[in-house]
Amino acid sequence: MSNYVERFSTRERVLHWFVTAAFITLVLSGLGLYSRLFTGYFDFFGGGANAILFHKIAGVLFFASSLLLFFSHGKEVTTFDEDDREWLAGRGGYLSRDEAHFNCGKFNPGQKMFGIFIGVATLALGLTGIFIWAPLAFPRWLVQLSLLVHGLTFVLAVMFTVIHVYLATIGNPGTLEGMLYGYVRRIWARKHHPKWYREVE
Repeated sequence: MSNYVERFSTRERVLHWFVTAAFITLVLSGLGLYSRLFTGYFDFFGGGANAILFHKIAGVLFFASSLLLFFSHGKEVTTFDEDDREWLAGRGGYLSRDEAHFNCGKFNPGQKMFGIFIGVATLALGLTGIFIWAPLAFPRWLVQLSLLVHGLTFVLAVMFTVIHVYLATIGNPGTLEGMLYGYVRRIWARKHHPKWYREVE
């Protein structure tokens, strides 16, 4: 019997890393637009004008691919059951000194909430980006409000993504294997996502 079980298909992994690449491009090209303290990042793109162009292109690609990724797992990340409520009540065991075990499906509630947040953030960034893209075509107050919402959503997205990366690597060793290779160890699956493991078995 193999010691591994498939967690993500090639399509899921390619889409995930495409969204990741687009997001990183947006962050690097957008930092200089967010604050003058980060204008040095424009050098990665050959200047400010090129950075803006890259930001716009990456924005369109991120918007489309991120929504596609969300809807491909829409039912899984928006459905919460009693097991999920137990996870939330126990805060996933992260604040306990004792080892906690929860009956999680393919995604635990923390991952579900992150997925929902990214879905909402994608819509917010995309819609406000339209008004920022052509500021003279819209009322001044709407453009200013869009700049505020765009900036705040950007900061929150970066913060939650850093937490997501930590929990997928150092916080829970073995998790990243699923998104890199498509497979995870059976012992990892039984420990972290027992309900999902029973379903795939």
